[in-house]
Amino acid sequence: MPHVIQILTAESPASAMKPLTEVRAVPGKGLEGDRYFSGTGTFSPAGHKPDFEITLIEQEQIETFARAAQLPFTAMEARRNIVTQGIRLNDLVGREFSVGAVRIRGIRLCEPCHYLATISFPETLKGLVHKGGLRAQVLSEGLIRVGDTIRVAE
Repeated sequence: MPHVIQILTAESPASAMKPLTEVRAVPGKGLEGDRYFSGTGTFSPAGHKPDFEITLIEQEQIETFARAAQLPFTAMEARRNIVTQGIRLNDLVGREFSVGAVRIRGIRLCEPCHYLATISFPETLKGLVHKGGLRAQVLSEGLIRVGDTIRVAE
């Protein structure tokens, strides 16, 4: 069963990612306590954009990249909010799904960027292309918890 294995937020672009057991998701804002919720993220747009509310990444892709690149790359370096297991996030672009009781819509792939390569490893630019996760929009308010099941809407 696809599920959440880790939740991470950062208060600012310079802050380390902080692991949480649960986080409140708010439509139009994202995850409470995260840099994009407060509008201080590295790529916080001037106006609100739904694809900056929440990011997800597959634990399987993190492990595959770390092994192939022979680097100590973890979810903390990936700087995504929700780490999943057992689901192909690329398949969720344009689809609604739920994480626990929170409804979410996949918007677009979360491709690696130069900022990520600068603060982690340059290899992420090529190694995580089409494997860097999903940018998504929060559709309903609620708590997301480690262990929550991920269900794709029919």
